[in-house]
Amino acid sequence: MSSEREQTIVVIPARMASTRLPGKPLALIDGVPMIVQVWRRGVEAGVGRVVVAAAESEIAEAVRAAGGEAVETDPALPSGSDRVQAALDAVDPQGRAKTVINLQGDLPLIDPATIRAVLGPLARAEIDIATLVAEIVEPHERTDPNVVKAIVSFSDGSPVGRALYFTRAMAPTGEGPLYHHIGLYAYRRSALARFVALPPSPLERREKLEQLRALEAGMTIGVARVDAVPYGVDTPADLERARADFARRPPSA
Repeated sequence: MSSEREQTIVVIPARMASTRLPGKPLALIDGVPMIVQVWRRGVEAGVGRVVVAAAESEIAEAVRAAGGEAVETDPALPSGSDRVQAALDAVDPQGRAKTVINLQGDLPLIDPATIRAVLGPLARAEIDIATLVAEIVEPHERTDPNVVKAIVSFSDGSPVGRALYFTRAMAPTGEGPLYHHIGLYAYRRSALARFVALPPSPLERREKLEQLRALEAGMTIGVARVDAVPYGVDTPADLERARADFARRPPSA
């Protein structure tokens, strides 16, 4: 386990410029900046080193004040994936880490077990990138374009499958489950470097889904199923709900 921990790094990209919730990383939840709560969940997962990739110095300062590790990245970087790569180059130039988890900075309530689960598909040598899905149970989510659907080939009851496509439409048709894509990724280090070097692809621009760039380039995305979608904070209403959920949590031991 110690060898696996040394070879895995969790990077949490964060920036202040959120359209619907400006300053989101520093919004307080249970008296602590949200980015610190997410960093804590990453540490609790116990899979390896956890680093926050901060677009602004105030984010990095908040993480360091809480005892965490942060690196400042260029605010002009176009995506979270680019920010993860930049942070990785800065904190591990020797290339010791072979696996990189991209953990979104707006998931303060994520179960650490969910973070661990994203590593599962990488046990298969043919998988370049791993991600997660949960079965859609709410009828309205089937047609909601804000709920990204993953079309996955699961065979022989295996909990790990191969992603064939991602879409905002209701797909596939016919009888059977639909899967809600969870935006948590684990990359082989070489796959992340290849991915961020690729230009945006036609289907990526059309669906506004970055992961389609990897599929269009012939990369293989493995998918693991988990029981529930982690609760994300995107709006003021989401923030109030997260605060209420934290207030109901039992005290830590």
